[in-house]
Amino acid sequence: MGQSAFGMEVRKRNIAILGSTGSIGTQALDIIARHPDRFAAYVLVANNQVDLLIRQARTFLPEVVVIANESHYAQLKEALSDLPIKVWQGSSAIEEVVKDDAIDMVLTAMVGFCGLKPTISAIRAGKAIALANKETLVVAGELITELALKHRAAILPVDSEHSAIFQCLNGEGDNEIDKILLTASGGPFRKYGKEALEKVTKAQALAHPNWSMGAKVTIDSSTLMNKGFEMIEAKWLFGVDPEQIEVLIHPQSVIHSMVQFLDGSIMAQLGQPDMRIPIQYAFSYPQRLAMGITPLNFVELAELTFEKPDTDRFPNLGFAYEAIHTGGNMPCILNAANEVVVSMFLQERIGFIQMSRLIEQALRQATFVQEPTLEDYLQSDREVREMMGK
Repeated sequence: MGQSAFGMEVRKRNIAILGSTGSIGTQALDIIARHPDRFAAYVLVANNQVDLLIRQARTFLPEVVVIANESHYAQLKEALSDLPIKVWQGSSAIEEVVKDDAIDMVLTAMVGFCGLKPTISAIRAGKAIALANKETLVVAGELITELALKHRAAILPVDSEHSAIFQCLNGEGDNEIDKILLTASGGPFRKYGKEALEKVTKAQALAHPNWSMGAKVTIDSSTLMNKGFEMIEAKWLFGVDPEQIEVLIHPQSVIHSMVQFLDGSIMAQLGQPDMRIPIQYAFSYPQRLAMGITPLNFVELAELTFEKPDTDRFPNLGFAYEAIHTGGNMPCILNAANEVVVSMFLQERIGFIQMSRLIEQALRQATFVQEPTLEDYLQSDREVREMMGK
């Protein structure tokens, strides 16, 4: 038990971390290590990084560890055989483990479409969701929001932008949102012309100017697809129309997003570009805990600038608006196509510009379903990957 600011005892929260070896997962474990009286890593789930998962398990002693890639199971089982830790394997085990009655919150930090089914399983079990897997709402936003309401599962955003919006709305009651101002760093290529973008390398694209993120999210940031996905996520999280979400390029990454109200007032959330802040806020909400991060020094801030995004040079943002306007399974098609092309780019099989061209082809060619079910989403994802040769 920990204590609140008012001296009341606060029960320790048991957290399941889906994607514990990734960027979000490792930062989440740093927070748990800083506040062992408040949080416990009850479940750790990883896909391939078995050596890191073993080290994490030996450090945090969770109740259960799950490795999605079953080829690593024997190694994991043997390495933890001297500890009282349950060791499971496979995607079905991930969907099952999140239902454990002892779990208070599930951090969904698995990258991509693979995070959808475990998140649905956790929501159906009534767990609070710390949502870091934006693809879940991109692919199946309508289904997820309906399930969350039905099962009374709170969804707390972990993305820095959505956490910022969430914080700006605290205390506003039923005050209507006029506009969400969704900020973006612009990535490393915001000043590149089309000719320069043709020559962008994998190494250049992985060098984000402000944020430390995993490879897939970093590439998405460089193409502005990440911001397109965040726009779709914001539509579902905050119940606004896409026309009410304006993307602003803000290279300094100090203002993490803003909310404009009907009276013209604008609320903004500012802070260092450190993902541990929104992760910890989701874990501790509604309380704020000490973090040990140096606050902003406004005297030293040289400038805060804003630009309109260029959807001619970075068409992925436009594709996202088109997909959410079309509705149905179109955002699912968009996500699947993007996952394929990012993988191809990281394997250096295609160039930077070619990613957007292939995504556009997929949006035009894949089967459209106006009112998709979960099975339709799964089928659309399979169809796009097969169509694109992945």
